Amino acid sequence: MTSAARGGAASLFATPRTIADRRLDGSIVLRSPEPLRGSARCIGDWLEQWAQQTPDATFLAERGNPETPWVTVTYRQALRQVRAIGSWILAEGLSAERPLAILSDNSIDHALLALAAQHVGVPSAAISPAYSLMSKDFDKLKSMIALLQPGAIYVSATKPFAAALAAIKPLHGAQIISGHANDADARGFRAIAETAETPDVAKAFAAVTPDTIAKFLFTSGSTGTPKAVINTQRMLTSSQQAKAQTWTFLDPAGSDLVILDWLPWSHTFGANHNFNLVLRNGGSLYIDGGKPAPGLFATSLANLKSVMPTVYFNVPRGFDMLITALRDDEELRRRFFSEVKFAFYAGAALPQNLWDALEELSIRTVGRALPMVSAWGSTETSPLATDCHFLAERSGNIGVPIPGTELKLIRSGDKLEVRVRGPNVTPGYWKAPELTKQAFDDEGFYRIGDAVKLADADRPERGLFFDGRVAEDFKLNSGTWVNVGTLRLAGIAALAPLAQDIVVAGHGGDEVRFLVFPNIAACRTHAGLPEAAAANDVLTHDKVRTAIAQGLAKLRQQGPNSSGHATRALLLAEPPSVDGGEITDKGYINQRAVLARRADAVARLNDDASAEWIACAG
Repeated sequence: MTSAARGGAASLFATPRTIADRRLDGSIVLRSPEPLRGSARCIGDWLEQWAQQTPDATFLAERGNPETPWVTVTYRQALRQVRAIGSWILAEGLSAERPLAILSDNSIDHALLALAAQHVGVPSAAISPAYSLMSKDFDKLKSMIALLQPGAIYVSATKPFAAALAAIKPLHGAQIISGHANDADARGFRAIAETAETPDVAKAFAAVTPDTIAKFLFTSGSTGTPKAVINTQRMLTSSQQAKAQTWTFLDPAGSDLVILDWLPWSHTFGANHNFNLVLRNGGSLYIDGGKPAPGLFATSLANLKSVMPTVYFNVPRGFDMLITALRDDEELRRRFFSEVKFAFYAGAALPQNLWDALEELSIRTVGRALPMVSAWGSTETSPLATDCHFLAERSGNIGVPIPGTELKLIRSGDKLEVRVRGPNVTPGYWKAPELTKQAFDDEGFYRIGDAVKLADADRPERGLFFDGRVAEDFKLNSGTWVNVGTLRLAGIAALAPLAQDIVVAGHGGDEVRFLVFPNIAACRTHAGLPEAAAANDVLTHDKVRTAIAQGLAKLRQQGPNSSGHATRALLLAEPPSVDGGEITDKGYINQRAVLARRADAVARLNDDASAEWIACAG
């Protein structure tokens, strides 16, 4: 890729710089030579700032469906309602011991409630709606509510949440708040937002410090029961200050920053990264009611045609669906590549075939490649720990340590385990002192559990590549290590577009095998079947099975060693289970949970007499 083809995108970002301190014990500590500048006392300071400087600028916008106009809230209107809601929260006696829990998806009401609680020093806790609306046993939701003991619980309407509310009713004494005006069994949000402001609000706001708990965010549960991660005001503001020092275009941006985003606020990237990015920089956030899922992505596309963002955020599945739409819509393609400054992917490494497709479309449309950037972190790092604020040559580069944050790389088998220390890192887990103690090493570095590789051992400023979860990799009987993260991405690319995700199996065996969560729509199209065709008919179709076999053969050509390819694959008709902990809000597949929950599928995959699995062609 020539510099001309890449355009002047480098002017958007700071020059990446990294210092590597190599210790006698073999560990490496990476840090930015750029000191972290002073950050705000709390996120409420940002709201106060923009309500004064740009009071009539749009802060939040939403719409019920693509046929209706956007409902907007300005910074002035938001602050007025935040102070009013804050008065009610204080009168109800909410506190860290009785926080605000929010069970519903992203919305203006959701945002204002959370901001109001945080404004007066009360933590909010957004809980994934999946635990209320998709769960059958509500076990995870019940454990979260029992831990939090909330003083108030918000739902968009009580009817859809009736079963969940009934399941948790014995566990709390909270006031239920509903966004639906006609719900007689709850306090109406609109009435709360019209509470008369009291002097106590200003006093409570003035008492907020950087150490005040802003929110509790639950871990995905990808490695066990979800834990409530303490997020302090310092974590949130220092993370955004570091972002502003790496994304240098932000400082003069102000109202020019427009984000259209669906990523859930129950997740750290949607809330702490994207929402706070808008709030810190006085931008506008258009809440996307769609998401990258069948039947919902059409809404995202309609919203994208209505509001073209400054930065486009999505997860790999979203980029996959976007690419198909851009190929089919010339006007959307021209607008997208002309108006979006760059695209940001997170949640899982972007398969290289999607990176290449987006780059090719961009060059063909506007003569330059759309810059693709990424970052890395976790709920415990709020979430930014590294930032790829440069033009990487390929997918998967997670960048360099942000200002103020240190990474410690230590040898773990044949991998480099990475640990994090900085003002963006959580002080621990709520009401879980033993878990908190175990999460940090003796130098105060958070044990995130991930592994990384240096892009260039002699030039640390060239970034790091995510190298999977330390606990996921396994050995074959030959003693060869299987790098699950790398092989998963290679497998998805080789089976594209028929594989939506892959779980790597083969522990204790002689060869690697795949459990494949198929892209049913893509498989149906490939087979030439009608939309009404049943999933089982699609997955057993000869054209689909042949294509999977050929994809496995392609992967074998790329990685002929036993650890570099899979010899067979089994297509799973049942999608990942929320109750079973198999999938998180952002599409992460919990490798261990899937293998444990689907032991019967693993057995069929390993049964030489079974006709279900598909062998590598050739």
